[in-house]
Amino acid sequence: MGSRPIIIIKKKGGHGGHHGGAWKVAYADFVTAMMALFIVLWLLNTNKKIQEAVGGYFRDPSGTAKKVGTGMTGSGENFTLSKDNMPELKQELEKRIQTMNNFDKLKDQIEMTVTADGLRIELLETENGTFFNVGSPSPSDNGKELLSLMAQELGKLPNRISIEGHTDSTPYSRGGDYGNWELSTDRANAARRLMQRDGLRADQITQVRGYADQMLRRRDNPTDPSNRRISVIVHYIEKKPGDAEEEKPEEAPAEHGKKE
Repeated sequence: MGSRPIIIIKKKGGHGGHHGGAWKVAYADFVTAMMALFIVLWLLNTNKKIQEAVGGYFRDPSGTAKKVGTGMTGSGENFTLSKDNMPELKQELEKRIQTMNNFDKLKDQIEMTVTADGLRIELLETENGTFFNVGSPSPSDNGKELLSLMAQELGKLPNRISIEGHTDSTPYSRGGDYGNWELSTDRANAARRLMQRDGLRADQITQVRGYADQMLRRRDNPTDPSNRRISVIVHYIEKKPGDAEEEKPEEAPAEHGKKE
C-alpha cells in the first residue's frame, strides 16, 4: 500500500471573539480626563471675574447663587449688582431707554447716578409735566412706558429697590386735605404698582416713600419743576464676609535648618 498523504491543519490565531466595545469606554474616560485638564489649565489663565462666575455655576447650577453670571444681557436673573459692577447696569439701562419712542424729548429728564446707596434713577418733571400728569398721581404715557421698561430690566436682578416721590415747594393748588405730602407718596405708590405689574417681584421693593419738598434737587430754586421727580434706587447687595474673598492659602511653616 502507498503511504497516506500527511494533512497539516493550521489554525489562525485570533482574539477569540468580540470584546463588547470595552475599549470605547476606556477611550471616552481618557478624552473626558483630557478635556477636564484643558479646562483647568484655561481657568488658571483667566481673570478673577471669570473664575468666580464659573465657580458660582458649579456651586449653584440653578442660578440663585450670588456669584453667578457674567453680565446683564442674556442672564439677567444671574446678574448681581455690587459696588464693583453697578456702572454696568447704568450702561445697560441707558441703552434700553434709548429705544423709547420719545427718547430725544425725554433724555434730558432722565438722570442716573451711582451713589453710596446704589444706582439712583431720577425721572424729572418739566413745567407741563413729563412722566406724570400735572398735579395728578397718575403716570403719563411716557411715564408708563419708561417705568415698564425699567421694571422689565430691574426685575431680572436680585437687588432690592426703593421708590421715592418728591415735589417742589409750590403749594398744591387744589387745597383741602390733599397736599404735596399726599401727592409725592401717591406718585411713588403709582410707580410701584406699575413696576410690580410689569416686571418687579412682589418682594423686591423694600420701601415706598413720599418726601414732599423736603429733599429738593434744586435748593437754590425751590419751585423749579425738576424738584418734582420720582427716584428709583437700586440698592447694592452687601457682600458678606468671605463671599467674594478668596481664601488665603495657609503659609507653610518656615523650615529651620538643623543645627549640627
